[in-house]
Amino acid sequence: MATTVRIEAADGGVLRGMQDFLGRLLASGKVGGVVVPVHLFGKGMPMPTLVTDPEGLGRADPLAPAFPLNGAKLVSRLTRGRSGEKIAAVMRPCEIRAFVELVKLNQGSMDDVYIIGVDCHGAFSNTDYPRFVGEADPMAATATFLDARAKGAPGEGVDIARACAVCEHPVPLGADLVVAVFGADIRDHVPLMAASPRGEALLTGLGLAEGSENPQRAGFIEKLVAERMANLERMYAETLESTSSLEGLAQHLSACVNCYNCRVACPVCYCKECVFNTDVFEHQPWQYMGWAKRKGSLKLPTDTVFYHLTRMAHMSTACVGCGQCSNACPNGVHVMELFRTVAARTQASFDYVPGRSLDEAPPLSVFKEDEFQETVSHLAHGG
Repeated sequence: MATTVRIEAADGGVLRGMQDFLGRLLASGKVGGVVVPVHLFGKGMPMPTLVTDPEGLGRADPLAPAFPLNGAKLVSRLTRGRSGEKIAAVMRPCEIRAFVELVKLNQGSMDDVYIIGVDCHGAFSNTDYPRFVGEADPMAATATFLDARAKGAPGEGVDIARACAVCEHPVPLGADLVVAVFGADIRDHVPLMAASPRGEALLTGLGLAEGSENPQRAGFIEKLVAERMANLERMYAETLESTSSLEGLAQHLSACVNCYNCRVACPVCYCKECVFNTDVFEHQPWQYMGWAKRKGSLKLPTDTVFYHLTRMAHMSTACVGCGQCSNACPNGVHVMELFRTVAARTQASFDYVPGRSLDEAPPLSVFKEDEFQETVSHLAHGG
């Protein structure tokens, strides 16, 4: 699409410009609400908020380097069924991709939502974000972060979450509008680009000044992706080395306490009833004693490794690498590293990138005769 407008960085910087744009969108009547991170409690974490009154956008921080949860599940709840009004949702690339996967699984719909994707510099973990903000106003801290990242600076004292540092998809796919932060001078303006016919129609009549894509954006993206791919390959190598044996895998997961936070935080883990919440794993006292006597000792809680292996079997084709599993872990288990490493091989086997397109059916949901011909040939010859 050719339509590009400018989000001006007037008084209060580009965040005020973003708030103004979202306020215009609400005032236009084209949407009944906007889902956007808002600082609802002073300096607290900006949480996804459904805003219906433009006055409620005063503390909206859509570019904050905070990622308390993947909003795909929230948007799926708002679109699974009819509310009678359309909404707009400001989402990171990994949130969009997770939402696309949920739509494929009939857990949400694109019909009543406009997706406003943002170029993503990454975010801090839930524990590091307050350290980053410190005593500063969080809105000012966001501006400082964006300015530093635009210059390629790593930040001071704390860095973005590892999931973000290894994310090779920092640009929104499948959005209606794209907030093109990369390569932009945020002290002047940020381009807002229509990425679909629906997005182009959404911009009509908002009174925003005409703009153009920043010519530096493509080079910025190329450099950023190259850096992150290098980080990703190092992470794969480290994780494969440390988990190449059952003993290594058990050690990698040794701090797991079966709290299941990673399952709850995962945006594409959607089952209404999980097998691990049933009585299947409610063992009897005599069973525990029998296992302990057979081995001489028994680690408690049991089933931690099996739990993660089961989740990997279920989720490795759909993992978008958002890192919320690790973000939610109370004991610092490197869940993301393990899942991304396994998912890389699974997804490559099916030539599947989760969230890349609504037109691509999830692996294992369709049968393709030409898949895995090497394996079929090997078995046919008695391999």
